[in-house]
Amino acid sequence: QVQLVESGGGLVQAGDSLRLSCSARGRTFGYAMGWFRQAPGKEREFVAAINYSGGTTRYVDSVKGRFTISRDNAKNTNYLQMNSLKPEDTAVYYCTSGSTVDTVATMRPQFGSWGQGTQVTVSS
Repeated sequence: QVQLVESGGGLVQAGDSLRLSCSARGRTFGYAMGWFRQAPGKEREFVAAINYSGGTTRYVDSVKGRFTISRDNAKNTNYLQMNSLKPEDTAVYYCTSGSTVDTVATMRPQFGSWGQGTQVTVSS
């Protein structure tokens, strides 16, 4: 079992940057971590994932080149650096973990561990 707490969301203008953080407690050693987002009226979608060593990452096509996921295992924290934000990035962002990057990328909302979410709003 793992407990996840997200932070770093906020209201920004298009083109701005934000860095989200996800602090983990519990079973974290060896686990991949990642981010999903859910906009109003839409399903939760995968955004990015990173394996335990940090050597493997995966992104949804819409954020490639703009978002970067990283992690600091000494702090049990992973980060999502979001640059060149667009209004369509507006959503609640959730952190999750899984055994592999593939597991994280295909995580269903009703399974696994999730944080409470952090709101990101990008104005045009």
